[in-house]
Formats: sequence, C-alpha cells, structure tokens
Amino acid sequence: MSDSTFKVVETLGEGHVQQLVALYQNEWWTRGRTVDEVRRMLAGSDHVFAMCTSSGERLVAFARVLTDGVFKALLLDIIVASEFRSEGLGRKLMDTMVNHPILGNVRHLELYCLPEMVGFYEKWGFSTEVSGIQFMRRNSTS
Repeated sequence: MSDSTFKVVETLGEGHVQQLVALYQNEWWTRGRTVDEVRRMLAGSDHVFAMCTSSGERLVAFARVLTDGVFKALLLDIIVASEFRSEGLGRKLMDTMVNHPILGNVRHLELYCLPEMVGFYEKWGFSTEVSGIQFMRRNSTS
C-alpha cells in the first residue's frame, strides 16, 4: 500500500477505541487491557497518534505521549497491527512524533523497548547510552 493509503489522526472515535483494545490483545505487553482502562489511558495522555486507513475507519497503528512540553516526553504504546508491519507505519508514527511542533522541541524524548527494536529507534537518534540512569518500576498491588 502507498503512503497515501494511510492518514495520521490525533483524536480517536469510539470505533477506534474498540479497535485499539483489539490491537492490544495481540501483544504480550498490552494483552488484557480493557475498554474502560484504555479510555482512561487516552484521557490521561497528552498526545495520541494513530494511523488509519485513508477512509479513517480502520486503526492500524498507534502511539501516545506523556510530556511536560519542555524537558521530557515519554513515547508509549508504539504498536502496529501485525499485518501492516511492512508498510512503514512505525516509521511514519516516529517521524510524526519527533517532528511534532511541541514534541520536536522537548529536550529529552524517551521510550523503552525490547532489545531487538533498539536498531529501529536509533534511526531517530535514540540511544541506550543513558549514563547514570537506572530504569525502575513499582507495581501496583491492586
């Protein structure tokens, strides 16, 4: 498919929310997310970016960002439907985010990924060389 077959949308309709939840069920790191949780997640995200078919009906890729707009922006949930992974949609999402009028001026864009994805993200200047920093996580007990 050509680049014009897809378009970026920054607001999701209800049908897109349902499709995003379905897309999440196909990945180990997002499996089990519910419609209610995804709605709350979207409401709490500063920016959302979805790639849809040109008609706008089918969501085929997604990413979201949490940011203060100045110092930090965390790129999250970068996901492309498996049947569209050879269409360059991940590249289009990344280009859209790093060139966004607000995000392009944030001092540190950050993300975390599996080791096999490092080479993909290095194309936009991301590096695993983050001296003196250790990733930490606290899991909720509920």
